[in-house]
Amino acid sequence: MLPWLSQNIGTIIVCAALIAIVTAIIVNMVKKKKQGKSMVCSCGNCKACPMSGSCHKQ
Repeated sequence: MLPWLSQNIGTIIVCAALIAIVTAIIVNMVKKKKQGKSMVCSCGNCKACPMSGSCHKQ
């Protein structure tokens, strides 16, 4: 088991870093969604956007 770990330590570290990054992104998206901030209307022109009614509820 130890030789296998030493041969694949780089791959293990890269995979762990990628998993941490993806998890952080998902947690951030869930937090924003719970706060009412949506990433749906990110075009910058909300008046012309057909989704403006669902992005910015009065």
